[in-house]
Amino acid sequence: MFIAMNRFRVLPGAEAEFEELWLSRDSQLRTVPGFVEFRLLRGPRKDDHALYASHTIWASREDFEAWTRSEAFRMAHRNAGGTRPLYLGHPEFEGFEPIQTLTA
Repeated sequence: MFIAMNRFRVLPGAEAEFEELWLSRDSQLRTVPGFVEFRLLRGPRKDDHALYASHTIWASREDFEAWTRSEAFRMAHRNAGGTRPLYLGHPEFEGFEPIQTLTA
């Protein structure tokens, strides 16, 4: 299993446009081998931004890396910037390999 996360610092007043951009896009994820689950997370607000994170679970790191090189990836991200500035800086990628998992 591999967990891929991106943190987005969204400018004040751009939260609704950011959320609509993500909620309306064709992510292509369901067509990609190794994809397990996706979540878009809304975090705390600061004076200069609202924090969001995308959280994707993959069967393996190799599956995630194949996704990033795929045509489906390019299609899913072609309009990721929106129609006006949405971000305070670039998204920050974080990749994780679980060492322990607990379930209910």
